[in-house]
Amino acid sequence: MKRILIVDDDITLKTALIRYLQKRGYSVQDASSGAEALALFEQNPPDVVVSDVMMPGMDGMEFCRRLRATRSGQLVPFIFLSGRKELDDRIQGHQMGADDYLVKPFEPKELLAKIEAQLERSRRINSEIVRLMQQAVENAPPAQPPTPPPAAAPVPLPLTPAEEKVFWEVIQGYTNKQIGDRLFVSPRTVQTHLSNILSKLQLESRSQLIRYAFENGYHPPTAKSEE
Repeated sequence: MKRILIVDDDITLKTALIRYLQKRGYSVQDASSGAEALALFEQNPPDVVVSDVMMPGMDGMEFCRRLRATRSGQLVPFIFLSGRKELDDRIQGHQMGADDYLVKPFEPKELLAKIEAQLERSRRINSEIVRLMQQAVENAPPAQPPTPPPAAAPVPLPLTPAEEKVFWEVIQGYTNKQIGDRLFVSPRTVQTHLSNILSKLQLESRSQLIRYAFENGYHPPTAKSEE
């Protein structure tokens, strides 16, 4: 289940967004200021950040700037929600590091479309990283001496058969929905298996799982072209 962090001091709007997104299968965290949002992000980085601009204390612009200055916050999709609709305001939002900017009032469907577009973009980037890592392994020059002994096989995964199937799908960059379609199970079941996998391997995120797989020799099979 993808996690979204909503940052806004407007309780009514925030509550409505939380309900809307939860009904569409997202896990939602919320904060009322940039400072509170930074603390939540450090504890449990979300998949997408949706933030207001005008907030007490640390506003959205400063929050975005500080988030982008951290290693874990450099690539997370960031969408601004703001009543400030002037061109200069939108430009400043993008200059601070936002990926998108939506002016209030807005249609929740449009925000949902922007969130899903950013998640798909992240998935494509993740898949490309996996492909490049696999390509680098395949194209690496032979080690010296020319005929080294065969490498030891990876240690068997401490997973159930169902969890292992999900493991191989995740490290190829597929989303929970895509995995569910491929394995004929629900996305919720996929998320349950993924949570068990991360717990057993003492990892915190899909990205860490992919890195773990390649560092320990668990290379996914070459993906077949989709029709």
